[in-house]
Amino acid sequence: MIIASAPDFVEYWTGFRRRTRRAIEAIPAERLEWRSAEGKWTFGDLVRHLAAIERFMFAENARCRPSRYPGHDRRLADGMEAAVAYHDRLHAESVAIFGALTSDDLTRRCTTPGVVEITVWKWLRAMVEHEAHHRGQIHLMLGLIGRPAPPLFGLTEEEVRERSR
Repeated sequence: MIIASAPDFVEYWTGFRRRTRRAIEAIPAERLEWRSAEGKWTFGDLVRHLAAIERFMFAENARCRPSRYPGHDRRLADGMEAAVAYHDRLHAESVAIFGALTSDDLTRRCTTPGVVEITVWKWLRAMVEHEAHHRGQIHLMLGLIGRPAPPLFGLTEEEVRERSR
C-alpha cells in the first residue's frame, strides 16, 4: 500500500484508530492497571503508549523531527478517564499533523529513532502495523480477564460463519 495523499491517509487512519478506540472502551476501568504477569504491560500502559508513540514519535518523525516519546508511565494519565482523554487528545494532535503533510512531504525521507532513513509514507504505514500489534494485545488481554473484545468490522467470527451458510 502506497500512501499518496495526506487526506486519504487521515481518513483511513481515523477509521483504523476508531476500531482501536472501541477496544479501549471495552477495558473495565477497575482493570486498567491489570497485567497478565509480572513485568508485562497493563491495559493502561498500552493506551498511554499508543497515544504517545503516535504523537511524539510517528508524527514528529513524519515532520522530520526527532522523537520526543515520553514513555507510557502512569504519571502521564492516571485512571481510565485521564488515559482515554490523553489518548484522544494526542490522536487529534497527530491527525492535524498528518493532515498537513503535502505529497512532497510523504515522499521525503525521515529518520526513525533507530537511525534508519525511510520515506514518510512508509513510516506512516509502519505506524499502522504497530497499532495493529498493540490492538491485538488489548483483545488478547480482554479475553484473559473474561471480557469480550468488540468485533473489528461489526460481526463476530461466529456471525460471519452463520451468515456464510
